[in-house]
Amino acid sequence: MIESKDTTPAEKDGKYQFEIHYSGRDVNCRVEKEQQTLHVIIDENLSAELKINNDGTLTQISGAQLPDSSIDFIKKKVLGLKV
Repeated sequence: MIESKDTTPAEKDGKYQFEIHYSGRDVNCRVEKEQQTLHVIIDENLSAELKINNDGTLTQISGAQLPDSSIDFIKKKVLGLKV
């Protein structure tokens, strides 16, 4: 049996860039959304991956531990959902 890959682009896939308040200062944040995964780079030196759950919440799956407030801000900027 051959498995078919999910190649349908998820809504709003792409790259996002904005400023985020992190460690007491405003720094650059880049996010690349691919299907149900967000690849996050903060201040050019911190990286993390977040998984988008079916209920719209985000779960960090790897990288530097991000505070909940940062994850909520990224969710609002990229997914446009209320936190």
